[in-house]
Amino acid sequence: MRATDWCLSSAGAALVLATSSDEQHPAENVVDGSSETFWTTTGMFPQEFIIGFPKCVKISKVAIQSYLVRTLRIERSVSEDPVGFEECIEKDLEHTEGQLQKEEFPLPEFQATYLRFIIKSAFDHFVSVHRVMAEGTAENA
Repeated sequence: MRATDWCLSSAGAALVLATSSDEQHPAENVVDGSSETFWTTTGMFPQEFIIGFPKCVKISKVAIQSYLVRTLRIERSVSEDPVGFEECIEKDLEHTEGQLQKEEFPLPEFQATYLRFIIKSAFDHFVSVHRVMAEGTAENA
């Protein structure tokens, strides 16, 4: 069975919350599948965004392409609404001067209906998130 990237709008993913918005670089850009577009934060930290899946999925790997993110925490929820999150991983990312941070988090398979990405701190006043991926399979496949 082929794994699907559940963080794509074409796979039914929806951005349900973002703590900052910039009309030039809206948060919906993180689910469009392109590294060329991005969401940018405005000001203080922490900043977060939540992606909802069309159904409960089994996730085996999460990846993010970002710029200037220092500390990232990823949480999951299996509720029908984006509540009751539990931490999956928290990691300090490496500072990559002038290029995207490409970080992969191999995780023990877990179920999720929502993923929450919390940017706890950054290397600068603003960060950008270009793309997130959550590889996995549908629960009832």
